[in-house]
Amino acid sequence: MTIHAKLDRWHNVLRFLAVRTTDYGQLLSLELSEARTSMTREILALVALAVSGLFTLSFFCVALIASAWNTRYFLTVVWSIAVLWLFASITALLVLRAQKPARSFAVLKSELQADLETLNEALK
Repeated sequence: MTIHAKLDRWHNVLRFLAVRTTDYGQLLSLELSEARTSMTREILALVALAVSGLFTLSFFCVALIASAWNTRYFLTVVWSIAVLWLFASITALLVLRAQKPARSFAVLKSELQADLETLNEALK
């Protein structure tokens, strides 16, 4: 291959990269905006769920303890509630660790990989 052909090929590759760089910037801003909106919505929903669930369960537990106040089962009820809360916490931790992480910027990643393959083929 002549030097002129190599220079033309590299010129085409650099022109391709220059055009695609602006596309990457636009795609990155779109995906960032979408990820921010999605994450904000999910966080607010999870916080609302956690707060309402904890208030509900705590009032239910207080009601159970108050119901057993002057009975011989008072200590059994109190320790049973404590053990149930411990199991609930451990279960929540295990469920959290078992979840797959969110795949942000998947479109940008696939575009970059496709362009890298195109460049690799152009340089062969």
